[in-house]
Amino acid sequence: MRTIPHSPLEPSARSKWFAGIVVIGYAVISLIPLAWIFMTSLRTPQDAIAYPPKVVAEQSLVGYVNLFTTRSRVSADELAALPPATTWYEGLVREQQMILAGPSRFIDRYTNSLLIGFGSTLLSVVLGTLAAYAFSRFRVPGKDDLLFFILSTRMMPPIAIAIPVYLMFRHVGLNDTHVGLILLYTVVNLSLSVWLLKGFMDEIPREYEEAAMVDGYTRWQAFVKVVLPQAATGIATTAIFCLIFAWNEYAFALLLTSGTAQTSPPFIPTIIGEGGLDWPAMAAGTTLFLLPVLLFTVLLRKHLLRGVTFGAIRK
Repeated sequence: MRTIPHSPLEPSARSKWFAGIVVIGYAVISLIPLAWIFMTSLRTPQDAIAYPPKVVAEQSLVGYVNLFTTRSRVSADELAALPPATTWYEGLVREQQMILAGPSRFIDRYTNSLLIGFGSTLLSVVLGTLAAYAFSRFRVPGKDDLLFFILSTRMMPPIAIAIPVYLMFRHVGLNDTHVGLILLYTVVNLSLSVWLLKGFMDEIPREYEEAAMVDGYTRWQAFVKVVLPQAATGIATTAIFCLIFAWNEYAFALLLTSGTAQTSPPFIPTIIGEGGLDWPAMAAGTTLFLLPVLLFTVLLRKHLLRGVTFGAIRK
């Protein structure tokens, strides 16, 4: 009987099944908290704090309405004297025996998060790419010492320098400004960006650039047209990590901002409802807060998948 050749490096069918079960189980366990947050955002305040917790509960958009609006409580007589509600969300507010007082500050805080998060990510990736290329391709005096110094800036917990940063920002007028947080997050992320991208730059053969320059390209043209496309995987991966830090950062955003440049992380926990925290509104804010990073990761997923085989071809 003829046997089919089988590579000893190829996993067996049983190993594949086991690995698949482990991956699926891990994914399900990881998604349970996110699913619960989303379900909480679609519940009434009473069902959100019910004990024992309700897996199936009445669906309501009151959490999203409370997130985007500010409300004021009125008496039953005052509420009865008002004209009928003109919108569906005003009707939900009336059901809580309240009236609309205006929009909330969530949209402003959310916009600040988008501007500061993506702005600092762009700067971190651009500066990190240039620095990583220089360390990878040129003879930089004291290169190893400089790389270690850059890495050492990541070893210290950011909160340890919070007070000096606050005093410095207050002195130069960067407190509660978008520019101040963008610069700060860029500096914090730059060490991660340089070290990640240098590893990817080292994997790109120098011969590609040399061939391009023999054909008449300048160093800069070879960098833009040859190196950058090859390093797209590393750039995408670095951008995701930088965005996650800038998007989720809480301590500096709480200490250095109070109104104008405040981001979503310090704002969402301050959403107060009647008798305590408004859990559906907080869950709604958290759900919306997760979307940009999720979409950004999905858009760059092709480059992330390429990272599995990146570096397989070496010079």
